[in-house]
Amino acid sequence: MNQNSAGERLYNGIFKENPTLVLMLGMCPTLAVTTSAMNGLGMGLTTMVVLALSNAIISLLRNIIPDKVRIPAFIVIIASFVTVVEMVLQAYLPFLYDALGIYIPLIVVNCIILGRAESYASKHPVIPSLFDGIGMGLGFSAALTMIGAVREILGAGEVFGFHFMPKSYVPFSIFVLAPGAFFVLAVLTAIQNKIKINGEKKGRDMSKIQSGCNSDCASCGDSGCARRFYGESKGEGEVK
Repeated sequence: MNQNSAGERLYNGIFKENPTLVLMLGMCPTLAVTTSAMNGLGMGLTTMVVLALSNAIISLLRNIIPDKVRIPAFIVIIASFVTVVEMVLQAYLPFLYDALGIYIPLIVVNCIILGRAESYASKHPVIPSLFDGIGMGLGFSAALTMIGAVREILGAGEVFGFHFMPKSYVPFSIFVLAPGAFFVLAVLTAIQNKIKINGEKKGRDMSKIQSGCNSDCASCGDSGCARRFYGESKGEGEVK
């Protein structure tokens, strides 16, 4: 399958390069807002909308934005969509707006969004970039919802408002507190790593944990990515 096809970009974002469980990005909202499945789903979908739209616009303007100001330009585009999404949530979903609070405007500095803009959207056509944003957003949403669901079940005995635990169940309140996020994230990450190890034992190539590059960016020793990100001018030998 073409690595830039819509299906490949969706699969890539949800499974191979899941922003939370594989790339370990976006930890701030992951740990802060996943006290319930609804909060996790709301933050994930909100981030997905911003990620998909910003990817599409950045890709559309990739040949127009000067290289020296691409990072500030990306931030302006992302901030514009975050502002629009924040206003929509405040107007139509005030309960979610209140629950997510300060973490909505902080989407602007979410490294997942800026990372995909720099590593993928700025180098590829609009449609693959759009689906790359959707795939990454769905992967982020799935991870946050799973973490929130587990924490809510163990910490409150319910999920999405449905009580299904027996009356004798005593909730583990620590799971709806800050430490619970670390516990659940660690377990889900361990499960993902177990799946990767099993795949390697079966002879599958599970080595490339990518982030839009052509190699393993999770353990990349090449400073080229950093130079591109921080804006090294052509012909210069040091990062600005």
